Amino acid sequence: MSSMSPTPAEPSPSRTAAVIPAAGRGVRLGPGTPKALRALGGTPMLIHAVRAMAASRAVTLVVLVAPPDGAAEVKNLIDGHALPERTDYVVVPGGATRQESVRLGLDALPDDVSVVLVHDAARPLVPVDTVDAVIEAVRDGAPAVVPALPLADTVKEVEPAEPGVPEPGVPEPVLSTPVRARLRAVQTPQGFDRDTLVRAHESVAVDGEGATDDAGMVERLGAPVVVVPGHEEAFKVTRPLDLVLAEAVLARRRANDGF
Repeated sequence: MSSMSPTPAEPSPSRTAAVIPAAGRGVRLGPGTPKALRALGGTPMLIHAVRAMAASRAVTLVVLVAPPDGAAEVKNLIDGHALPERTDYVVVPGGATRQESVRLGLDALPDDVSVVLVHDAARPLVPVDTVDAVIEAVRDGAPAVVPALPLADTVKEVEPAEPGVPEPGVPEPVLSTPVRARLRAVQTPQGFDRDTLVRAHESVAVDGEGATDDAGMVERLGAPVVVVPGHEEAFKVTRPLDLVLAEAVLARRRANDGF
């Protein structure tokens, strides 16, 4: 009789999920429809952002974090647009801050998800190569990965004008000029080892409106964060001019790719 023990079952492959917090109003684009639901090329920005995440074959689940009272509207939006069938989509209501919304999105992830992307709904045109590069870096062992670009502009640190000053454009004194070569403008999706990101949300307290950058929370844990090359088309649509640029990029893509 053989003394060999039974062959252990193969461990199930870990999954990658993307969390898209889309509960904000987007005041800088003006009043009206929440920013994530503004149309870009006739399609809501949020749908473009979902498609950008689902374009990666590694992403098997997208969790959309809706405005607290808008989960049904966002679910109807998702159901009404063609999305890759290999990807699952879940809509959960968000919180009062971006940080709280991301945490609620994390709470909705199944146990077999080990790599988490957090993506801004207002970055609708991030190329799939950037998404894949972030995922690959996390899978290679980085606890947190941020796509980023070198700065084109010189940056000044200033003493901000007092809040409530009646005249716009009040001169602000310059305190210093950081070395531009050491600076990067960060984008999303930011990628994380799930356990690291959950630990950051559980243990890092952020004052005011919460964290705007999940990698910054991981930094506060003392865990390493690395940068991979971002892409100029992953810009954030925040102001009306950004919408004009995004429409131009989308029109060029449609002309080149025929979609």
